Amino acid sequence: MEAKIGIKPDQLSAVAHSLNNILADEFVLYTKTRKAHWNVEGPDFYNKHKFFEEQYIQLEKITDDVAERIRTLGHYAPATLKEFLELTHLSEHSREPNNSMGFIKDLLADHESILIHLRENINGYGVALHDMGSSDFITGLMETHEKMAWMLRAHLA
Repeated sequence: MEAKIGIKPDQLSAVAHSLNNILADEFVLYTKTRKAHWNVEGPDFYNKHKFFEEQYIQLEKITDDVAERIRTLGHYAPATLKEFLELTHLSEHSREPNNSMGFIKDLLADHESILIHLRENINGYGVALHDMGSSDFITGLMETHEKMAWMLRAHLA
């Protein structure tokens, strides 16, 4: 059913398609964070196991919120692993060693990549596509990722 919310259908479609990519990025990052939670080893195991759990819980909420934003705009959210891997700009493969510092560096790089992508779309959603709601929404996502990245970065100091 078409969403009649004061935004032209082609503009809604453009925002929804862009949000599909964001959803894919969020889901891949969520999965990689679960991997870190499940597979971290070493003398800091317990603390990092709990830390990664806190992070994946936040990412799980983000993925749900992004999918619901897409539905709010009258479009369907992608929901298969195949779709996510086709839409994401992240790699599902870790670039770092399979230890806490390796996971942290890899996850931090992904958060920072998502931050850049979100920041690049804020004005486009609001100005070019006349969707201030989605602009505000991804601004909130950006702020969440900034804090999550800070938490990861603090482990590297």
